[in-house]
Amino acid sequence: MEKSGRSAKAEKAIPDGTEMRETCGIVMPISAIDGCDPSHWANVLEILEAASRSAGYEPKLVSTGADIGVIQGRIVQNLYDNPIVVCDVSGKNPNVMFELGMRLAFDKPVIIVKDDATSYSFDTSPIEHLEYRRDLRYQNAVEFQKLLAQRIKATVERSREDDQYSPFLKHFGKFTVAKLNTQEVSSNEYLMKKMDDLQREVSSISSMWHGQSPRKLSDQYVPDSVVISGEKLLALRTSHDPVHTENQVRKLIEEELGNVSDRVLQQGIDRLTKRSGHLPITDARFQELLSEYLRRRSSVRDARATS
Repeated sequence: MEKSGRSAKAEKAIPDGTEMRETCGIVMPISAIDGCDPSHWANVLEILEAASRSAGYEPKLVSTGADIGVIQGRIVQNLYDNPIVVCDVSGKNPNVMFELGMRLAFDKPVIIVKDDATSYSFDTSPIEHLEYRRDLRYQNAVEFQKLLAQRIKATVERSREDDQYSPFLKHFGKFTVAKLNTQEVSSNEYLMKKMDDLQREVSSISSMWHGQSPRKLSDQYVPDSVVISGEKLLALRTSHDPVHTENQVRKLIEEELGNVSDRVLQQGIDRLTKRSGHLPITDARFQELLSEYLRRRSSVRDARATS
């Protein structure tokens, strides 16, 4: 079946032959509010995610990110970068309303949804809200999911076809829209930064147990003494073959990172960390093996580029 122009834009080809969908950011309550517990919002999230995928996007809460950093900065960046954002204002959670305000200030495509038990807010009432039943009755939820998927597609298409598109600000006059500056770096600089960030995260966790200061991986430093996380300490007390363990780690590194592009490298590293968590190897040595692989990977890519 031939893809529509919208779908073709939503999915970007990446070097390893797979396809990566653009992100549909989601803003919504996740903790208890207005008589609804976290499990209720988990069910709502499933509906929003299903609608986003039906529209050709990969849904992610705006607080989600592969990078290591301040969560508030990640939220702002995602609110600015995501091509479409779905915001559930049910219960009028203050954080949700604040994040919706930021998205509107960026004047980028946003779809507001709410349950039938939540009243409209004065400031955002001029914007159309898609409504669903708070009791999440099945048939209504299915219909809402289909309507939301259609609205996601239509909203993005309109924003890309109409140079004057504005979801909110145009109704009140002419404004200068807030922008976030993005600094471009080379792939080598990006990899080195990610390695540094990863090492700092591991070292900061380890320092809570051992009182050590973080050291830079890119400068080939490691902690002055071997740092062992609590879960791995028990495994290290049992008999094992260090060479065999390191070979297992190297194999997992190749499996997870060997065929992924730089754009999704961090996701592969996250999977690798989870898969290797049970192995009796120190965090410091694990980072050394990962660093060796990434440097070798960078060297091979540079050699191919110059040949």
